[in-house]
Amino acid sequence: MRVFCVALLFSLVLAPLFGQSKKLTDDMIVDQVRVKLADDSEVGGQLIDVDAHQGAVTLKGKVRTDKQKVKAEKVAKKVKGVTSVINQLVISPD
Repeated sequence: MRVFCVALLFSLVLAPLFGQSKKLTDDMIVDQVRVKLADDSEVGGQLIDVDAHQGAVTLKGKVRTDKQKVKAEKVAKKVKGVTSVINQLVISPD
């Protein structure tokens, strides 16, 4: 019984240390959004600037079509840690 109590106490003390989820920083979010955008077949070749502040991601730059603009926003929203997306992409066919 004493061993059980010690083991239980030990697990209760250490559980918070192992259970902590790593908080994503804005830099980590920006990196992940850039990777996801670069890997996407529709928007991968576009020059898109990505910024983040407290999980709110801002997309700036030029894309060729409205479809690419919408897709870039969808891709960014799927990244873990993103709380919102401000899509300031401009459509420019050239």
